[in-house]
Amino acid sequence: MSESKTENLQEFNYQAEMKQLLHLIVHSLYTHPEVFLRELISNSADALSKIRFQQITDKELLDVDAELKIQIEIDKDKQMFSIEDSGLGMTKDELIKNIGTVAKSGTLEFLSALKSQKQSLDGNLIGQFGVGFYSVFMVTDEVTIETRHAAKDSKGYRWKSKGESSFTIEEIDKPTRGTKIYFKLKDDHKDFAEEWQVQSIIKKYSNFVDFPIYLGKEQINSVQALWQKPKNEQKEDELNEFYKFVSNDYQEPLDHLAISLEGRVTFKALLFIPKSAPMGLMRMQEEKSLHLYVNKVMIQDDCKELLPEYLRFVKGVVDTEDLPLNVSREVAQSSPVMTKINQVLTSKVLGWLEDLAKTDKGKFETFYKEYGPLFKQGVNMDFTNRDKLMNLLRFETTKTETGEIISLKEYVERMKDDQKEIYYISGEDRKQLERNPNLEYFKKNDLEVLLLHEPVDVFIVPSLGEYEKKAFKSIDKAELDIKDEKVEGGQEKLSENLSKSLLEVFKDTLKDNVEDVVESKRLVSSPVTLVAGKDAMDPQMERIMQMMNKEHAKSKKILEVNLSHPLIKNLSTLNMASSTDPKLRSCILQLFEGAMLLDGMLESPTDYVSRMNELMLEATK
Repeated sequence: MSESKTENLQEFNYQAEMKQLLHLIVHSLYTHPEVFLRELISNSADALSKIRFQQITDKELLDVDAELKIQIEIDKDKQMFSIEDSGLGMTKDELIKNIGTVAKSGTLEFLSALKSQKQSLDGNLIGQFGVGFYSVFMVTDEVTIETRHAAKDSKGYRWKSKGESSFTIEEIDKPTRGTKIYFKLKDDHKDFAEEWQVQSIIKKYSNFVDFPIYLGKEQINSVQALWQKPKNEQKEDELNEFYKFVSNDYQEPLDHLAISLEGRVTFKALLFIPKSAPMGLMRMQEEKSLHLYVNKVMIQDDCKELLPEYLRFVKGVVDTEDLPLNVSREVAQSSPVMTKINQVLTSKVLGWLEDLAKTDKGKFETFYKEYGPLFKQGVNMDFTNRDKLMNLLRFETTKTETGEIISLKEYVERMKDDQKEIYYISGEDRKQLERNPNLEYFKKNDLEVLLLHEPVDVFIVPSLGEYEKKAFKSIDKAELDIKDEKVEGGQEKLSENLSKSLLEVFKDTLKDNVEDVVESKRLVSSPVTLVAGKDAMDPQMERIMQMMNKEHAKSKKILEVNLSHPLIKNLSTLNMASSTDPKLRSCILQLFEGAMLLDGMLESPTDYVSRMNELMLEATK
């Protein structure tokens, strides 16, 4: 070990949040202790990537000719384990920042929630939450880090901790750059000092690390740029292994796409769609995206500029010759080459999804179930590819089984000859939508309606305008191009005079609670329903706006009345006797509030229930 300057020894306390996190890691959560090695190798590979990038532009570095490698040493008898890299190394400040604090906001909350739900954190998730290094405390009681930054005037430091409340840092004489981590394995994890076990873990998790990994004198991993191989030489097991390596996932991918392009822009890519979306996909801005390489040299491990936001679930690698090797990350982001690669990649990914939809419906539907809410947003983001995106949209309808989805093209092909619009209705879930009275006309006339029950749908569908010259129309809107038909075998509606008189009483009773009261053409078996005015928001959109802003003013609805319904005819009889009859007015209020209840807009049910009890009391005398 390197010589210590003990007079420089300093002790630091972990942040309170860090202490809690360490306790959770060591005592509660991990189920796969072997991943400690994957995480340590990943950190070493990251440090080596950084020094390789820096060497391109800066020749004034320590050990400029040192081999870029990861060296693992084990001692079975002493249960000792060490891993060393010739990477960038760390300064004292970086040691404190990188090893002494929680890497990502929200990490502790997430892990604490898992513990409270009595769940274990699958070892494959460790790296995703910025706590990878600390997984080493699963297999040891004390860890030592010796490091020196690559700058020529840097100093060497030793970091030591038992993973409890504090850590120490001392200055040491370390002649070479890079980082070495060493520790003694706990008795129940001494098998990690067995050569076969270490080899097995490296093959399983780290076979595609960009740098040679040595165990003693033997190189264990196969360093190769898989994306550079011809498609017909890329084997499925290699592809699956490579995907797990770049994505930190434990499952095999749903599908993959290899791209090799020469022309106005030249690049190779190997892309994957994960089988399962990560938790909180819509909120996860920190989710790692594609790796960017220039001539097999990693420039960025999270290049969000390569694909639009709505495709950020795609994992993999893009390697181009068209960016200069000395390009900085900032220049890469604003480069015209990046813009062109983004355009080509986006087109290729959408073409990939189109092929999946045609050739493997099951895979496409899995993709859509996992990533549909994010993917749909592309319609309002990417106007260049809007038509392609619209063809890839899928929806449940009144004619599909629960979970079954169809395209807009299929919907239009199934439309009736005289149908001019694509009908939709929005709500919180399918069961609620299927009970909506506004569907009655459409069910009676065998007209298919899109069922929009994902929150994102109410932002997307109204903005679509039309598809194949068919306009989108919410059936919750007052103005619909539907016929006023008599229900077969049904009741005649009230005469014009009786109808006019009764609707006036409705208006007088409800006053400012509604925008208007009108005769309904859409109701079959329900007495009343609420619909939005021509320029009003969809009800679901209004609910979302109110959730976002409690002070958002509700728009008044139009109450439609089914003048053929027996209950409405009974109210007309009461009206003929006395338009001020309290029972008539109570029934009108009850019908209105019942419609509000079905619409999810009744804020206080107290009056509604009280009035219902009074009406039942009267009816049972």
